[in-house]
Amino acid sequence: MACLFCQIAEKKIPSDIMYEDESMLAFRDIDPQAPTHFLVIPKEHIETLNDLTPEKSSLIGDMVNRARELAGEEGISESGYRMVMNCNRDGGQAVFHIHLHLLGGRSLGWPPG
Repeated sequence: MACLFCQIAEKKIPSDIMYEDESMLAFRDIDPQAPTHFLVIPKEHIETLNDLTPEKSSLIGDMVNRARELAGEEGISESGYRMVMNCNRDGGQAVFHIHLHLLGGRSLGWPPG
Protein backbone atom coordinates (compact mmCIF):
# COMPACT_ATOMS: atom_id res chain seq x y z
CA MET A 1 0.00 0.00 0.00
CA ALA A 2 1.32 3.44 -0.92
CA CYS A 3 2.19 5.86 1.85
CA LEU A 4 -0.29 8.53 2.93
CA PHE A 5 1.45 11.34 1.03
CA CYS A 6 1.81 9.22 -2.13
CA GLN A 7 -1.93 8.59 -1.97
CA ILE A 8 -2.58 12.33 -1.60
CA ALA A 9 -0.27 13.06 -4.57
CA GLU A 10 -2.13 10.42 -6.60
CA LYS A 11 -5.49 12.01 -5.60
CA LYS A 12 -6.61 8.79 -3.90
CA ILE A 13 -7.09 10.77 -0.67
CA PRO A 14 -8.69 14.23 -0.87
CA SER A 15 -6.75 17.22 0.37
CA ASP A 16 -6.94 21.01 0.26
CA ILE A 17 -4.37 21.52 -2.50
CA MET A 18 -2.73 24.94 -2.69
CA TYR A 19 -0.24 24.22 -5.47
CA GLU A 20 0.71 21.40 -7.81
CA ASP A 21 3.21 20.89 -10.61
CA GLU A 22 4.93 17.86 -12.12
CA SER A 23 7.34 17.41 -9.19
CA MET A 24 5.59 18.65 -6.04
CA LEU A 25 2.34 19.28 -4.25
CA ALA A 26 1.41 21.73 -1.48
CA PHE A 27 -1.66 21.22 0.69
CA ARG A 28 -3.08 22.41 4.00
CA ASP A 29 -2.35 20.31 7.08
CA ILE A 30 -5.43 18.47 8.40
CA ASP A 31 -4.31 19.11 12.00
CA PRO A 32 -2.92 22.66 11.82
CA GLN A 33 -0.58 23.80 14.57
CA ALA A 34 -0.90 27.47 13.51
CA PRO A 35 -3.46 29.56 11.61
CA THR A 36 -1.44 28.91 8.45
CA HIS A 37 -0.01 25.39 8.28
CA PHE A 38 0.64 23.63 5.04
CA LEU A 39 2.93 20.93 3.70
CA VAL A 40 5.03 20.80 0.56
CA ILE A 41 5.88 17.29 -0.65
CA PRO A 42 7.71 15.86 -3.63
CA LYS A 43 5.53 13.62 -5.78
CA GLU A 44 8.37 11.12 -5.86
CA HIS A 45 8.46 8.91 -2.77
CA ILE A 46 11.61 9.61 -0.75
CA GLU A 47 11.25 8.25 2.80
CA THR A 48 13.57 10.49 4.81
CA LEU A 49 16.11 13.25 4.34
CA ASN A 50 18.73 10.54 4.81
CA ASP A 51 17.50 8.98 1.56
CA LEU A 52 17.92 12.18 -0.46
CA THR A 53 20.60 11.68 -3.12
CA PRO A 54 22.86 14.45 -4.45
CA GLU A 55 20.99 14.16 -7.77
CA LYS A 56 17.70 14.95 -5.99
CA SER A 57 19.01 17.62 -3.59
CA SER A 58 17.77 20.54 -5.74
CA LEU A 59 14.25 19.32 -4.93
CA ILE A 60 14.61 20.72 -1.39
CA GLY A 61 15.46 24.17 -2.74
CA ASP A 62 12.45 24.00 -5.06
CA MET A 63 10.21 23.02 -2.13
CA VAL A 64 11.55 25.89 0.01
CA ASN A 65 11.04 28.40 -2.81
CA ARG A 66 7.48 27.21 -3.42
CA ALA A 67 6.69 27.40 0.32
CA ARG A 68 8.10 30.95 0.42
CA GLU A 69 5.90 31.97 -2.52
CA LEU A 70 2.83 30.41 -0.89
CA ALA A 71 3.62 32.23 2.38
CA GLY A 72 3.44 35.46 0.37
CA GLU A 73 0.11 34.44 -1.14
CA GLU A 74 -1.16 33.66 2.37
CA GLY A 75 -0.14 37.15 3.53
CA ILE A 76 2.36 36.05 6.19
CA SER A 77 5.69 36.96 4.56
CA GLU A 78 6.11 40.21 6.46
CA SER A 79 4.93 38.96 9.87
CA GLY A 80 7.02 35.79 9.57
CA TYR A 81 6.75 32.03 9.40
CA ARG A 82 8.63 28.85 10.22
CA MET A 83 9.68 26.03 7.89
CA VAL A 84 10.38 22.62 9.39
CA MET A 85 11.57 19.30 7.98
CA ASN A 86 11.75 16.35 10.36
CA CYS A 87 13.90 13.23 9.86
CA ASN A 88 13.06 9.84 11.37
CA ARG A 89 11.08 9.12 14.53
CA ASP A 90 13.33 10.87 17.06
CA GLY A 91 13.33 13.92 14.77
CA GLY A 92 9.54 14.02 14.84
CA GLN A 93 8.82 12.47 11.44
CA ALA A 94 5.42 10.72 11.49
CA VAL A 95 4.87 10.16 7.75
CA PHE A 96 7.83 8.56 6.01
CA HIS A 97 7.79 10.62 2.83
CA ILE A 98 9.90 13.78 2.99
CA HIS A 99 7.86 16.92 3.52
CA LEU A 100 8.26 20.52 4.54
CA HIS A 101 5.91 22.16 7.03
CA LEU A 102 5.28 25.90 6.83
CA LEU A 103 3.63 27.47 9.87
CA GLY A 104 2.64 31.07 10.44
CA GLY A 105 -0.18 33.47 11.11
CA ARG A 106 0.72 33.93 14.79
CA SER A 107 3.82 34.48 16.89
CA LEU A 108 5.70 31.20 16.99
CA GLY A 109 8.24 32.37 19.58
CA TRP A 110 11.40 30.58 20.61
CA PRO A 111 11.98 27.97 21.80
CA PRO A 112 9.30 26.17 19.79
CA GLY A 113 6.46 24.67 21.72
